[in-house]
Amino acid sequence: MTFKVGDKVVYPMHGAGIIEAIEEREVLGQRQQYYIMKLPMGDMQVMIPLRSVEEVGLREVISPEEVNRVFDVLQGERTKMSQNWNRRYRANLEKIKSGDIFEVAEVVRNLALRDKEKGLSTGERRMLDSARQILISELVLAQGLPAGEVERRINEVLG
Repeated sequence: MTFKVGDKVVYPMHGAGIIEAIEEREVLGQRQQYYIMKLPMGDMQVMIPLRSVEEVGLREVISPEEVNRVFDVLQGERTKMSQNWNRRYRANLEKIKSGDIFEVAEVVRNLALRDKEKGLSTGERRMLDSARQILISELVLAQGLPAGEVERRINEVLG
């Protein structure tokens, strides 16, 4: 998949951003083309080699129509999760790594519900915060709303 400057894209595990440039750079003695992506959340810049776009799972931001599906997932029933902390953590990590916003929304919903009932370990709390940021970053670009507004809507839906 090829992207151009100005495209809104999602980099799994990092969140959504905008391709600001396509540049040739030399890294570790190798010259190659990179997408220069600006992540508005945390004001970061990421370089993604063009040849590894498929591998890393770079994809377009969801359409405004798909935003409603994300909120449906957030409002849905909790999915069955392992009682074993380690298994649950690994399963959730795989969902986040997939780069699929609906899977990320599921992780946010499940961990938020678990937090209300039993509280979360430090690791799961960090995972919830990270998954929320990834979710918010994509919804901000998909809807063109400020991060605070998107976060407020997510909090509303999660109760």
